[in-house]
Amino acid sequence: MKMTTTLLIITATLTALIGGLFYAYSCSVILGLGKLSDAEYLKAMQSINREILNPVFFMSFMGTAVLLPITTFMLRGQNPAFLFLLLATLAYLIGVFGVTMAGNVPLNNQLDQFDIVNSSTEAIKKMRDGFENRWNFLNHIRSVCSIVSIVLVICACIGYKFRDISTGL
Repeated sequence: MKMTTTLLIITATLTALIGGLFYAYSCSVILGLGKLSDAEYLKAMQSINREILNPVFFMSFMGTAVLLPITTFMLRGQNPAFLFLLLATLAYLIGVFGVTMAGNVPLNNQLDQFDIVNSSTEAIKKMRDGFENRWNFLNHIRSVCSIVSIVLVICACIGYKFRDISTGL
């Protein structure tokens, strides 16, 4: 198997893994957390946001941000695969990575600093009201952009494989 093919497979896998994470959050985790009381919700989100900072998450999240541009560069001149990968890279870097870094991470950091135990019921409600809808909206953006990215990567894989078949490579 050629190095480019291997790189494309790894890139597709990481893109799918991170897309699956955000998709699962949007269609299940957010819904379940939404049913919790204000204090329970904030405690759960604090815990989740702390635990997600682990090597497995970073491998897929950062790995996709690194490998999509590298794979795109490696397939330059390989139309249509290059164009699909370029669009997938833009969707990921702007709609997933960018939204996470500019939106979700600052909200997570703000929540992490919030002292639930020593806060009043009103302060807890205010914190949730200022956090939940904005965080969920940003996660839905990440979900959609992740899905767009993986669909485009799949199209690139098909286009790349079709090129190999049609040229006998």
